[in-house]
Amino acid sequence: GRAFLYFAYPSQISGDRVWVAADGYKLVDGYTGATSLGQLGSLDPANASMGMNAVTNSVAEGGLGMSWMDAFLGIIPGSMGETSALACLIGAVILIATGIGSWRVMAAVVLGALVTSGLLFAAGSDGNAVFAMPPHWHLVVGGFAFGTVFMATDPVSAAFSNGGKWVYGFLIGFMTILIRVINPAFPEGIMLAILFGNVFAPLIDYFFVQANIKRRLARTHVTA
Repeated sequence: GRAFLYFAYPSQISGDRVWVAADGYKLVDGYTGATSLGQLGSLDPANASMGMNAVTNSVAEGGLGMSWMDAFLGIIPGSMGETSALACLIGAVILIATGIGSWRVMAAVVLGALVTSGLLFAAGSDGNAVFAMPPHWHLVVGGFAFGTVFMATDPVSAAFSNGGKWVYGFLIGFMTILIRVINPAFPEGIMLAILFGNVFAPLIDYFFVQANIKRRLARTHVTA
């Protein structure tokens, strides 16, 4: 449903618009501001050299005044449910303990994101400020933690073989960072990456199942 709305009505559900359902006589209690990914993605090439200073500097200095711990705890602007990486981590422990979520998928997504963001961070870019975001920041901003724990682990659409879960998760982590950093149209990439992983999950499982069948057949012939 979210993917359909995202592609069918992109301008209506994204950007700087604030929707207020009121009669014209009521004041708004509060509103959210720019996110760290949105701030970096909106910098033009001439100001890309600011890098993470655009996020960590104080508001008076032109930044957002955010720290990594703020992002980890969830004391930052963002969509409901995704801002606190700590809450998502607690959810991950519960899902793993109850056997609902796969720790292999979660670990593979994080590994794929760390490897990809580390390579892009080392490469750097003079015209793209998102390259300057360190790998550990990518784990706590946007919907990465929420998507890793609650969406990528969906047992229906995820890979089911143990080896396939590692490839499936790594692919999602890789695509998330690639979309975030390379594609300026999407400051967040976890949803598209998960959809991409879901498409390839059956194919990934197919190759792992076929490999297991061949290995067992070879073992049977040797035993005979």
